[in-house]
Amino acid sequence: MRNEKGFSLIELLIVVAIILIIAAIAVPNLLRARIAANESSAVASVRTINTAQVSYISTYPTTGYSADLKSLGGAAPCTPAVANACLIDQSLALANAAPGKSGYLFEVTGGGAVGGVNTDYYATAVPVKLNTTGNRSFCSFEDAVVRVDPNGDLPANHAGCQGLTALNQ
Repeated sequence: MRNEKGFSLIELLIVVAIILIIAAIAVPNLLRARIAANESSAVASVRTINTAQVSYISTYPTTGYSADLKSLGGAAPCTPAVANACLIDQSLALANAAPGKSGYLFEVTGGGAVGGVNTDYYATAVPVKLNTTGNRSFCSFEDAVVRVDPNGDLPANHAGCQGLTALNQ
């Protein structure tokens, strides 16, 4: 009789099979948790944009609301001006192109110009890759209510955003 120490091939295969079963259960939950975290971050960023827009119109009343996302930010060290108001983090100000911020792309469009003053704005957050980085899209405008599109397809304009359901309803 041999008296060898160690594991047999069958024992190792059983351990690997158990690990694979646990991974098969855990990975989808991990992905759903990541999507939920990305969506939460996107909503917080849209709220930050709303707050920045209120500050921007108060600081630069002859300009009105910011016409774009970039003018709300500014690279450090930042000196506030109309073109870069230093109101939001630079990573958010540049999140209108891939890879975005936390799996989302952000955009701000100023509009309703009356006498050269933007009287409204439209802010959006769209997943970089639908059903991978996020499932829903978000929008807001000057009433500062974050609205949600459960399908991830945002309307292209301010009026379309008004027709969506507010996030907390």
